[in-house]
Amino acid sequence: MQVGQLMSVVQQVEDTIAKLTTFFTEFKLMYAFEWLLFFLVIYFVSKVLRENDATKLMFVYWFGLICGGVMLCIEPKVFTKPFFLAYVLVLSALMLILFNVEVKKMFWDIQHNKGASAERSGNGLAEGQSASEVERCIADIIKAVQNMSKAKTGALIILSRGSLPKTVLDSGVKLEADISAQLIESVFFPNSPLHDGALIVRGHKIHAAGCFLPLTQKTSYPKEFGTRHRAGIGITEVANVMALIVSEETGIISIVKQGNVERFPDTEQLTRALKNYYWQELPLTEKKPKGVFTK
Repeated sequence: MQVGQLMSVVQQVEDTIAKLTTFFTEFKLMYAFEWLLFFLVIYFVSKVLRENDATKLMFVYWFGLICGGVMLCIEPKVFTKPFFLAYVLVLSALMLILFNVEVKKMFWDIQHNKGASAERSGNGLAEGQSASEVERCIADIIKAVQNMSKAKTGALIILSRGSLPKTVLDSGVKLEADISAQLIESVFFPNSPLHDGALIVRGHKIHAAGCFLPLTQKTSYPKEFGTRHRAGIGITEVANVMALIVSEETGIISIVKQGNVERFPDTEQLTRALKNYYWQELPLTEKKPKGVFTK
């Protein structure tokens, strides 16, 4: 009996070696492309799930992949290789559909970050800008936001890092003007031609005004959030930007980053948020150590 079992094991080993030999002798470039595509898809989906803290979904995804691999080994005649590849692609597509907004944001960031360095000098991020100029820009933005809050003037200011879709910028009026509290307040003055759109700040310049933004599709936000808030939240979900929103009804100021809303910020919180933005935009020689705030 033991001899028979041993012979069976030896036969299985020989069959496995024969299959491996056949695989390498009949190896084609197409096989390499298929497996490369297979692993790239799995890597990309896993990366999206990990970056969005979807740990449970990642376990579900990998459990599905393992189950598919087991079925391929156990029932290769039923669960064929083409069927397995199609199964993996469908499973991966379902995961990406759940995070379609995050995937779009990832591709937009990659696309616009490639040309960000080349565009800096033309968008107010020239090397000659000093830290004192940054302090002036921050002070003017805070002054304008707080003045509009007191007057209950609705406003939507987007602090861009060059990652906005071209369609958003083209929907407004290009200004390329120096930042000033008076100009910001005049843009959002009631019944002015540009007051309903978003004002785009890029570094030390007001890049455009009157821009239209995509609205968030999430329904978990307070009911008092109107179109202005939904637009400010929506653009932070799909692009690497920060939004400052002033409510027209209540005058409440909100800071929005990656879809997260911080309401009722004081001067220190506004200063911290703006300095974090400018620290990422300034050349290294102009940056100050984090944690140092001017009063």
